[in-house]
Amino acid sequence: MREIFHSELTELRQTLSYMCQLAAANMRLATEALLSADLEKANQVLAADVELDELRDKCEERAHQMLALQAPVASDLRLVLSVVYCADKIERMGDLAEHVAKTTSKVHPAHVVPAELRDTFAELGAITASMADGLVQHIACPRPGSFAELDETDRRVDALHASVLGEITEATWQHGVPSATCLALVTRFYERFADQVVSVAKRVEFVSTGKLPR
Repeated sequence: MREIFHSELTELRQTLSYMCQLAAANMRLATEALLSADLEKANQVLAADVELDELRDKCEERAHQMLALQAPVASDLRLVLSVVYCADKIERMGDLAEHVAKTTSKVHPAHVVPAELRDTFAELGAITASMADGLVQHIACPRPGSFAELDETDRRVDALHASVLGEITEATWQHGVPSATCLALVTRFYERFADQVVSVAKRVEFVSTGKLPR
């Protein structure tokens, strides 16, 4: 019976890792759509988000069943409870990639990002997607220090977020208030995506060590 239980725990970890892979892929595709005003790619992101929603529901349902039927304790209990938390956060990462894609769709055929900010948004997309990639490995095989590394990377995202806000609020901004408002929202989506990654990494480390990292 315990062998089956631990096999189910392994499956839950694998599902969470796969969800992170999807979230990373969606953010990369959403960024490509954003920078190229590619409506087809934006629509692909919107369609792909459905799978993340379904996987989140599957994880939550399975975790609740395991709590009811197996009554896990100690580290096993931490893992089962954390699955519900993490699945919700990772699904939220998918939603944030979807928001980036929706912005592209709303503005199309115009470009959301002006030329002078293209490199910044390209970097935001690359960093946040790579953070989700790092989370895949951290979930599959928790490693001491992974949370700290992702938390440090999140600071880079915060700095890029702040730089965009600074530029679009300068008196020299030439693209108008609607463009500035749109860019403020989009850069916030990237910033929140990174925050969700760090939140999941923190919980995964707690499962492994029994202590929430600071």
